[in-house]
Amino acid sequence: MYPATMKDTFAELGFGPEILAELAALGYEEPTPIQTAAAPPLLEGKDLLGQAATGTGKTAAFALPLLQRVSKMRPAPNKPLILVLVPTRELAVQVSEAFHRYGRGLGIAVAPIYGGQDFHRQTMALRRGAHVVIATPGRVLDHMRRGTIDLSGVVSVVLDEADEMLDMGFAEDLELILEAAPETRQTALFSATLPPRIAGIAERHLKDPVRVLIPRDTSKKGSMPKVRQTAYIVPRAHKIAALGRVLDLESPTLAIIFCRTRLEVDELAERLVGRGYTVEALHGGMSQNERDRVMKKARAATVDLLVATDVAARGIDIEHISHVVNFDVPSSPEAYVHRIGRTGRAGREGVAITLAEPREHRLVRNIEWSTKQKIEIATVPTPLDVKARRLDLTKGTLREAVIAGELDGFRTVVETLSSEYDLMDVAAAAVKLAHEALAGSAASEDDLQIPTYESFSRPEYPPQRPYTDRPQYGGGRYGASMQGGGMQGGGMQGGGMQGGGMQGGGGMTRQPGAMHQGSGGSMPRGGPDERPVYQKPRDFMPHQGGGQQRGGGGNGGSGGDFNASKMVRVYIAAGRLMGMRPADLVGAIANEANVNPRGIGDIEIADAFSLVELPESDADRVVTALRGATLRGRKVVVRRDDGRRKQ
Repeated sequence: MYPATMKDTFAELGFGPEILAELAALGYEEPTPIQTAAAPPLLEGKDLLGQAATGTGKTAAFALPLLQRVSKMRPAPNKPLILVLVPTRELAVQVSEAFHRYGRGLGIAVAPIYGGQDFHRQTMALRRGAHVVIATPGRVLDHMRRGTIDLSGVVSVVLDEADEMLDMGFAEDLELILEAAPETRQTALFSATLPPRIAGIAERHLKDPVRVLIPRDTSKKGSMPKVRQTAYIVPRAHKIAALGRVLDLESPTLAIIFCRTRLEVDELAERLVGRGYTVEALHGGMSQNERDRVMKKARAATVDLLVATDVAARGIDIEHISHVVNFDVPSSPEAYVHRIGRTGRAGREGVAITLAEPREHRLVRNIEWSTKQKIEIATVPTPLDVKARRLDLTKGTLREAVIAGELDGFRTVVETLSSEYDLMDVAAAAVKLAHEALAGSAASEDDLQIPTYESFSRPEYPPQRPYTDRPQYGGGRYGASMQGGGMQGGGMQGGGMQGGGMQGGGGMTRQPGAMHQGSGGSMPRGGPDERPVYQKPRDFMPHQGGGQQRGGGGNGGSGGDFNASKMVRVYIAAGRLMGMRPADLVGAIANEANVNPRGIGDIEIADAFSLVELPESDADRVVTALRGATLRGRKVVVRRDDGRRKQ
């Protein structure tokens, strides 16, 4: 750690008169902890590895010292002096604006470079000579390939939000860019978290870096985000209704609602518009002009709710976000912390709300344990709670109108009506009209009975135990728990379940085209046909009548060829090597595609892929939904099975 003592002023950190004048004009009175720790080593030209969360003054911590370092230099055409790499377009714009503000008195030229912006305009800005380039990695590589940017003159490189860039798949791009910059450059890496991947980049590209750690709870009192954290345990079918009630009760100034997929964003935005909110969607399928329009409305406070995916929301920094809502439980505690860090800024109190399905309750507790912050489990507001809250809002609005005055023009109406009706009835009618105008028409879901948390005795999915644990062959739950262990008699040979069905014996060994009695040992993992097949108990199958055929008759009759005529297989490029389990696949299909898990057939899991049997009517919907989702934290190839096994 850098042995810096706390400095009370920016002058004590070593900044020159031009920067001090700009800081005074901007109203900056004293440095934050990250600025105090990072500025001195950066001014001295040292490399720096900093861990600091968004909202701690991190941008000024590297922008101010680097601007002072290059203030006397003059860049050549296409040869910037400072390169700042950021994960998103929005963050590129914000950091660019900060550099411009701080460097006005120094005559510093700043060029933001990101996708979606006119390439020719960027080229012209580089050709004129930019001291500072703030860019997304992909666009820098585009300019490098076209020869419109030359990194040989770079004095300093900054990786801002490095963990986010790696999460977005920019690892290879970062390596190429850093290798193209001079070895003598100064490098600063900032990240909210420091996982092993970040440590690897630091080891390869930073030279004896100064390490700076600024945890959230060490900032000055009053400047830290104060976030009230609440979780509601809600079945998936009731989530939108529950969210509407919570929002009605909370009355956010501006809320950002996080969803997992684009489809979910669009659907939720449309439903919330129906509840009377001004809503904008934000996801990766939008053009840059559409994104700019949404952000302009959000910053101008002309929108109530932003519904966004994680990737699309990265880089958003709006001070008046009062609420963050996780429509789904975040994939990791780090993602949760990053999301809720967007509220509770500048001394304001923020609110973080999470809607968790009953089976996700343990994930909420894991986040609570990891962050060491209490997340209150609350009951979804009832229709009466919402109505009472709406009346409170109406009462507050009327009180403000009375205090503001200017009511003379309306007194004649009151006087006229009071001669015909009771004055209390006249006032109540006016309040009724005001309330209806403010609250709008209540959505139909307001009368819906939403199960309370206390009523959940077990998760909704998966409904049967064979889908909840990793199967263990030969004496395990799939070997011995079925009627004393294994499948004996005829097994499943040629066609259907023959002979003794499920009884006696040892474990199972999968052979091409048949299933035989084993000796209780574990399943071999040889060729591609030796994949485990996870089959449901017979009373779990949605269609019966003649058994499950595998090529011939079945258990006393031909029945219907269920697998051949009504079921298709879906290929998913995730298998045992990714730790994939039947429960993961069933949960993903049920939740992402809203498919009843009772309709799912056999599941086969190989090392690199899985095959799932589904009803023909559900297959395309499942493929579409899983392509937009993540399994075990990764995007994977999903398609109807066509026999190809290479991804």
